[in-house]
Amino acid sequence: MTVPLDVRNDIRSMDAGGVPRAEIARRLRLSRNTVARYADMADMSPEPPVPADRPHPAIDPHIGWIDDLLEADLGAPRKQRHTAKRIYDRLVKERGYGGSYSSVQRHVRRWRLERATGVRGGFLELEWAPGTAQADYGNFEAVVSGERLRLKLLALTLPHSNARYAVAGMSQRSECMCAGLADIFGWIGRSPRELVLDNATEAGRRVRGEVTESHLFSLFRAHYRMGSRYCNPNSGNEKGSVENAVGFLRRNLLVPVPRVGSLDELNALLRDGCDRLNAASRARDGRPVPEALAEDLAAMLALPSAPFDAVRWTRCRSDKRGMVTVDGRGYMAGPAWHSRELLVGVRADTVEILADRGRRVAVLPRAFGDGPAVRNPLSLVPALIARPRAFGESVIRRDMPEALVRAIDSLDAAGRRRVLRSISRAAAPSGFEAACAAAQRVIEGGRVPDDATVDVLARRIAAGRPAAKGGADLAVYDGFLREGGARAC
Repeated sequence: MTVPLDVRNDIRSMDAGGVPRAEIARRLRLSRNTVARYADMADMSPEPPVPADRPHPAIDPHIGWIDDLLEADLGAPRKQRHTAKRIYDRLVKERGYGGSYSSVQRHVRRWRLERATGVRGGFLELEWAPGTAQADYGNFEAVVSGERLRLKLLALTLPHSNARYAVAGMSQRSECMCAGLADIFGWIGRSPRELVLDNATEAGRRVRGEVTESHLFSLFRAHYRMGSRYCNPNSGNEKGSVENAVGFLRRNLLVPVPRVGSLDELNALLRDGCDRLNAASRARDGRPVPEALAEDLAAMLALPSAPFDAVRWTRCRSDKRGMVTVDGRGYMAGPAWHSRELLVGVRADTVEILADRGRRVAVLPRAFGDGPAVRNPLSLVPALIARPRAFGESVIRRDMPEALVRAIDSLDAAGRRRVLRSISRAAAPSGFEAACAAAQRVIEGGRVPDDATVDVLARRIAAGRPAAKGGADLAVYDGFLREGGARAC
């Protein structure tokens, strides 16, 4: 039974408030098992909407045999490889298969897709109960790594104690807001019982008195078992605490315009500043904030055991270059994934691209605003291995050391393929830069790189243990390879 999000929130809110589960089941007209399932759920993070694997009793006993045929076909001429129809005929004749042809066809298609690597008037004074929080956004500017950026300040206040917290981000999209709130909750060590927001955030919208909450924020709220309330953005007194806090924190912590090396450094400064201001401030009743904050913390909720993954999943079709467009910005999956429907998970600082049944294609840094496509040089390597002669015009050249590019240019197609494959395999544990540096040193040592040598040397470089001056000492690797050859004989 699928339970709507608002009913899940009711179950978790009532369970957090101490309502017996039998009473929850009676009020919501649900079974006790359903109430227990959603009340005990540790993680409400959204999962990739990929179909779950299910058993196929007719074809499952033959999967290994089919996979062996397809694997052996990789060494056969293209026009002499098994089709799904030929595999089906052999299954019926040789193995007594009694299932359908469509099951065979689906498995063959899935196997080939998974292994595809080639290119194809006055205000009323309000009294706020302990444990209630308000959240709002403000704008500010900062110089990050030498670039002046327009950023968003997500502020959260506890009006009862007047405690104020803030984090900086690039956007106020729902995934950025949920990630920022999760950071603040972890900072406080508790989550609020109720969060007051307005239409300015992407948590929800009030239209003619009706609130429509975003799917991601509903999951976020259910994860932390908290309630929410939306007020009129034009009525400042409804959440005056956080609106005042945005201006207060901006004046006290962001003037003059901060100059930092990264967004993480900026958030560390904001955290230190908020802790300092909270320690020196007073609540509305005149008590020190730390004293009143103890009452807020006592009324707030314990954090869930599992962290919330603030991710917005969307389906995109890649273009002929293997690029998907999300929020107006291009992200390169790679030519091997051209003209395919891909699943894209958008987080506050990364974009994850999945294919088929959840197979990870790439994880790229999130970009905002206009600019070039975001890419990882490694996403281009499978296509270059399939077409090594295209290296001469590939954009990957700008990501490699010039000496390595010249060395690869001097090789024939087989040599290029060998170098690129060794870089691709070494980059997985050591990173692209270390793999390129290792391949270059092997070439400078007078040899064409191989997988084992480049991998070992790249790991040393990534660990901060570069080879001695004058290039890599490859004698140890030569000895290792000779020993391996002798044992093989």
